[in-house]
Amino acid sequence: MGRLFGTDGARGVANSELTVELAVNIGRAAAMVLTEQTSGRHPKILIGKDTRLSSDMLEGALTAGLCSVGADVTILGAVPTPTVAYLVRKYNADAGFMISASHNPFEFNGIKIFASTGYKLPDALEEEIESIILDNSKPYPQPTGAELGHVTYAENAVEDYISYIIDTVPTRLDGMNIAIDCSNGSSSVSAEKLFTRLGAQCHMLSDKPDGININDNCGSTHMENLQKFVVENKLDLGVAFDGDADRCLAVDDNGEMIDGDFIMAICALDASSRGKLNKNTVVGTVMSNLGFTKFCKDNGLGFYAANVGDRYVLETMLRDGYSIGGEQSGHVIFLDYATTGDGQLTAAQLLSIINRRNAKLSSISTLMTRYPQVLVNVKVTAEGKAKYAEDEEIKKKIAAVEKELGDEGRILVRLSGTEPLVRVMLEGADEALINRLANETADVIKNRIG
Repeated sequence: MGRLFGTDGARGVANSELTVELAVNIGRAAAMVLTEQTSGRHPKILIGKDTRLSSDMLEGALTAGLCSVGADVTILGAVPTPTVAYLVRKYNADAGFMISASHNPFEFNGIKIFASTGYKLPDALEEEIESIILDNSKPYPQPTGAELGHVTYAENAVEDYISYIIDTVPTRLDGMNIAIDCSNGSSSVSAEKLFTRLGAQCHMLSDKPDGININDNCGSTHMENLQKFVVENKLDLGVAFDGDADRCLAVDDNGEMIDGDFIMAICALDASSRGKLNKNTVVGTVMSNLGFTKFCKDNGLGFYAANVGDRYVLETMLRDGYSIGGEQSGHVIFLDYATTGDGQLTAAQLLSIINRRNAKLSSISTLMTRYPQVLVNVKVTAEGKAKYAEDEEIKKKIAAVEKELGDEGRILVRLSGTEPLVRVMLEGADEALINRLANETADVIKNRIG
């Protein structure tokens, strides 16, 4: 993880941690690096943003920084993150910036950079940008006259993105009666048009962004309103996106939540039945539910557990040639169609399968059983965190739990990458048992290194 760019871009409280000055410098440094990549010509850069209040401010700052070093900027406006990843290729741009803090509260914001390929900017280029900003490794150039960059506006960005999603859907959604929770975020500009054009009757929730209501008790991190709405209105199902619409969760006709593991199970099995699942394998993470791994085994599908984080899921997919992967959070990647997780693409694929089968989501989702899962976070000292891997008493306790669970459960204990925490996760068929074992393990860790 870099000093400025984490696993999902640069993030922080807008105007406090992620300041205008920092945004300007990210633009300046990125333009310098990209100009070197383009043999001196003016790089073409796209900028998209989500709907939070600070996005306008950061868009202006990024634009100023980029243009001041000679990059030409195309403003996309408020769009989902996957729109930038798609349009950077369609518009033959050299890079794309997305201003968003995804599912975080509105006071946070972030800046993510996509390369011309539609994938995340390579680590080496991010590190070079960081070095220019943080170490003053190169002075910022100050071109004048015709060497400055100019700004244009992409009037058809959302329409181009919607058309692209529609082209990926093999079966229309005619006759489906659905609810869509836009989290007052980026999907507010596209979801109703997209799913109506696909043939669904759409009932919209949280699609009126005002700058501060993004992710506010709505969207994929707060599913309660959608669950209630689907049941009360006797709808076929509901889908929910996060603030920048790169994640999707669903609600079935009974109001039960369908998470990313279930969505991948449905989509992977369908793709496999049609010979469309590369290497007949799906990629999850070490945190994927035990029920998902058992589902894969029972249905003759391979399962690969990547490290936690969509970045690592994608790296695994690209390295080994897999076509479907993702996380419980609903960040699902369909590599045949997209270079990143895309909530609306995921919803369109899921709904298309349901309509083609003329079945209810509640019946289709029975193909997988979710095992109860317990997560306990243990606060530890910095010294304790460093000693965790070598502590023999902790190792003995974990081994004892593994033995007691046998084939009917599992324990995963890992260090947090960003906080002074050790995370203890247990899964198993017996919820009372895994609760007891999780808390026993947490107590041992607390006593040893807390």
